[in-house]
Amino acid sequence: MNKEQGTYHFRLRRILLICLGSCFLTLGSISAQLNTDRITAIGRNALYFDDYVLSIQYFNQVIKLKPYLSEPYMLRAIAKIQLGDYTGAEMDCNAAIERNPFQPGAYYTRGYIYRQTHQLEKAAQDFSEALLFAPENKTYIAMRADVLAELQQYDLALQDINHLLHREPQSAALHFEKGSICLRSNDTICALNAFVQATEYDSQNPANWSALGLVQLMLNQPDDALASLSKSIGYGSKWAGDYINRGIIYYRKHNYRNALADYDKAVTLAPSDAQCYYNRGVLRQEVGDYNRALEDFSQAILLAPEQIEMYYQRGMILLQLQQWQEALQDFNTIMQRYPYFLPAYYLAAQAQTALGHGKQAYQLRQQAYLMEQKKDSIQSLQTQMQVADYQPQQRDRRKEFSALAAQNQESNNEENKYNSDTRGTVQKRYTDIVNEPNIFLSYYATSSQANALRQTNYSHITVDAYNRSMQLPAPLRFTTKEMALTAEMVNQHFAQISQLSHQIDMLQQIASPHSQHNALLCAAYIARAFEFALVQDYSSALDDATRAILLDGTLYFAYFCRANWRYKYLEYKRAMGEATDKADFELMMRDYDYVMNHLPDFSFAYYNKANMLCIQQDFKAAITYYTQAIATDSDFAEAYFNRGLTYIYIGENDKGIADLSKAGELGIYQAYNLISRFQ
Repeated sequence: MNKEQGTYHFRLRRILLICLGSCFLTLGSISAQLNTDRITAIGRNALYFDDYVLSIQYFNQVIKLKPYLSEPYMLRAIAKIQLGDYTGAEMDCNAAIERNPFQPGAYYTRGYIYRQTHQLEKAAQDFSEALLFAPENKTYIAMRADVLAELQQYDLALQDINHLLHREPQSAALHFEKGSICLRSNDTICALNAFVQATEYDSQNPANWSALGLVQLMLNQPDDALASLSKSIGYGSKWAGDYINRGIIYYRKHNYRNALADYDKAVTLAPSDAQCYYNRGVLRQEVGDYNRALEDFSQAILLAPEQIEMYYQRGMILLQLQQWQEALQDFNTIMQRYPYFLPAYYLAAQAQTALGHGKQAYQLRQQAYLMEQKKDSIQSLQTQMQVADYQPQQRDRRKEFSALAAQNQESNNEENKYNSDTRGTVQKRYTDIVNEPNIFLSYYATSSQANALRQTNYSHITVDAYNRSMQLPAPLRFTTKEMALTAEMVNQHFAQISQLSHQIDMLQQIASPHSQHNALLCAAYIARAFEFALVQDYSSALDDATRAILLDGTLYFAYFCRANWRYKYLEYKRAMGEATDKADFELMMRDYDYVMNHLPDFSFAYYNKANMLCIQQDFKAAITYYTQAIATDSDFAEAYFNRGLTYIYIGENDKGIADLSKAGELGIYQAYNLISRFQ
């Protein structure tokens, strides 16, 4: 399909960024001041150059500054569509329409979302709404025609296409679209005429000849179909279907050499398409090349194990090769899935006879004979079984998590054409299904480009105040990632531990401690606790944190740190194969509770406790604490991400995807890969 035809098959990126973008620029510049105009322009540039994640952050800023503008919601929706986040994009379109119900682009974009999520009636309604404001927009009309065809409202779809053809009678793309609609309505003569017109107006487009060849094949015009498919291939078609269809024609003409060459090419172009192997297997079976036919049928079954016909053909080959036991397995597979498919019983009986199992062979023939006598009742039962096969089943999300975590990771191995992990369609980059880690305090807070995108408020007034007191060698920072220390840095921290230990010894020798003395001693214990934690001596860090808390019970962030270090200590003990005490876990949770009781706005305590509850598989309680963390910081990206995964884990998919969408919006770009997998 060429670029012109691609316009009618959802070339959303350029259409939205250029066509819709220009109309929103006018609307935005009227009401926005210079600063929001500038931020919007930068976001638009990022969007155009595939920096979807970064562009969302710019539009977030505009929305915070001027939430009444519709344009930033619209542009953010476009970015989310590119990332596969249809839930978040739909919400943004709704917000844009709520703020300005007279913009056709918003309806068009939401219609596109509905089209992609198979809500076809809503899509048609939105495209029609867009056409109320832009009645001659070619893209809107073509998209509505496509959706109407999907809804099997072929007459209305053709009305739209014919309206466009009246304006552009020599448009090959429109004739192609008309042919596609006619083909879907089983009007092959109409489709034939439309595709002939498409080839006349664009004779070098392989897609036009490919479609024409397919219709000619359906109309039993093999010579014409052969000529059309050959032209498609001659003009550079890379679609395996052209070679398969031409191979079928050669096969029917008994031109096996050319048919085999075409099937070989189809396999090369589409090595994951079971049909390519199946067709080649049938041909090899025809010419007596049973061993290679067996290889093809086995590969086809590996790619499409649900296709029973492939088992049947392989079973026949195995009988030819006298591999009786393997043939019997294939026929048993057929009988298990389709217990009234009589040929399988007779062929299985043949295999049993060859194996010397006369009794089993007789039983199979007798079963088949009895079923033949009850054809009418069996036919009714078969219909009931087919209906039952399509009944939805409950999905075990815990199994699904494991399956998805081990799924095909081809996208992860693809060479990244961008230098940055946050550019382009990041939803195609494989992400493990794991929670974001705990947030803790450290001197070292990693600040990669990806982390810089996150909107979480990594601060709290109590920690800021302590930093201003300058009682520690460096300010404390909230972070989710531990920094690997160099050998030189480790030596420096050990030297600091030695110095602080000497200072503590000196302070302890004072006979009559007073408030200032206790404050100095408390600060020294806190400082040494952080030093111990940095060199991963968590047991000593816990001891010093406890000593500091005994001296000053209002040092609430020390309780938070003690809980985090206790978790690290428990992790270490488990890794070493040592037994862990349940009381230690309860002490950790008690510290988080203490912080929450005295600092209700300390969002990180709620978040970390929720993570611990997830480890304990208390998912309902975890969701409650993630929700409280979000209530204290509405931009808490990690809390949205982890709550989203937890919702999905317990089967509440819609809530989970909505939370992952919000996490992506707030800067955790890995959420878009998970949305694309669970959506």
